[in-house]
Amino acid sequence: MRTLLLSLGLMLAFPVGAWSQEAEHGHGAHAEPPAQGGHGTGHMGHMGHMGQESREAESLRDIPLMRRGSGTSWQPDLIPPSMLHWDAAGWGLMFQGLLFGGYDVQGGPRGDDAFAGIGWLMLMASRELPSGQLVGSVMLSPEPFTAGADGGYPLLLQTGETYQDEPLRDRQHPHDLFMELAVSYSHYFSDTWGLLLYAAPAGEPALGPVAFPHRVSGWYDPLAVLGHHWQDSTHISFGVLTAGILTPKAKLEVSWFNGREPDENRYDLDLRAPDSFSTRLSVNPTARVSAQVSYGYLKSPELLEPEVPVHRLTASATYHAPFGSNGFWATTAVFGRDIEGEEAPTNAFLLESSLDLDGHHVVFGRAEYVQKAGHDLVLPEPLEHSVFDVGSLVLGYVYNLGPFGPVRPGVGVRGALNVVPGGLEPFYGSRTPVGGMVYVRLAPAGGHR
Repeated sequence: MRTLLLSLGLMLAFPVGAWSQEAEHGHGAHAEPPAQGGHGTGHMGHMGHMGQESREAESLRDIPLMRRGSGTSWQPDLIPPSMLHWDAAGWGLMFQGLLFGGYDVQGGPRGDDAFAGIGWLMLMASRELPSGQLVGSVMLSPEPFTAGADGGYPLLLQTGETYQDEPLRDRQHPHDLFMELAVSYSHYFSDTWGLLLYAAPAGEPALGPVAFPHRVSGWYDPLAVLGHHWQDSTHISFGVLTAGILTPKAKLEVSWFNGREPDENRYDLDLRAPDSFSTRLSVNPTARVSAQVSYGYLKSPELLEPEVPVHRLTASATYHAPFGSNGFWATTAVFGRDIEGEEAPTNAFLLESSLDLDGHHVVFGRAEYVQKAGHDLVLPEPLEHSVFDVGSLVLGYVYNLGPFGPVRPGVGVRGALNVVPGGLEPFYGSRTPVGGMVYVRLAPAGGHR
């Protein structure tokens, strides 16, 4: 509990200096963004505001930095203000983050309950150059300290990674301390096309949608998606090189990366020689819409089965829109398909949405359908190669307080109704096991105006 409070306090303490500098230089939450061509902010001034339509990018220099979701993935240009930013020596600095702390209860024989701290903190620096843009980012997570007991926090039907050399099941593993250490450079050959280069000892290859902790549609849900390891589990890879060709509305990328999942030591960098590759096509036809399709070959993702490769195919679409005078609506649909060694292909579908009604009242929901093998769920040997159709329906509510200085706190509740086939009922005690969480949420005050 002490480490959870320390992590929450860190978010309160760190941005205070940034928020003070914003106020001093006229870049506070209610200040108008700088005009196009302004220096130092790395396009931060073009990100779109609550209740205002962001203009569509006509040239590469019109692309807002906030189009970048996680790694080099794209999200719609229309984003609710969600960060603190300031200028320093010609650099535009940006702080983002989300922290949740609460009590997680998962029912049934395979369930558990625990206090958990979940989230991430990121500092990004950008610099406009005559021929392009340079961006560096550092992202950290408190979860090794606040959600690492017994391999992670309880979450029915969740699978993936290991604890004490055994596969995890019905728990979500904590994210590593170092979620991203990366630098990228976009070179503009003209207003309409350019080259992107991205290098990261800890980062994300061009595979999948914006990772679930960073999607606006999932901002208010503290818990992981059940299809994580079909859709975006490579969002923390230790060793990534990406190159891409970009236009104002489209980007084609290829990545060479270390496809091995992080090990149980969440405090170091699990560097290995790159052995996997991926490619992704992203399109932003309007300021409200972003879509992608991607394919990846992961040569040896599993620590316990290093000889088994995975072919992964994903597709996703995201829609953002203002709601009323102070609200915002975000929705994402994701499909993921894994072909694991000689096993039959399995699929995962997700639809999630968050609706900020007025800057204070937020409702959110998530629907998932995932095909999980018996070995994923750690079932007895006769069921290891059977495939089970499982689902989850989530509904939640958050009330945002404040803001108080640079921080906007909120209190929330989340409930989940899970659905399993008859073959899993003996293990889960019911065809409809349930789970829930009550929590507090901290975000930068820039998230609301």
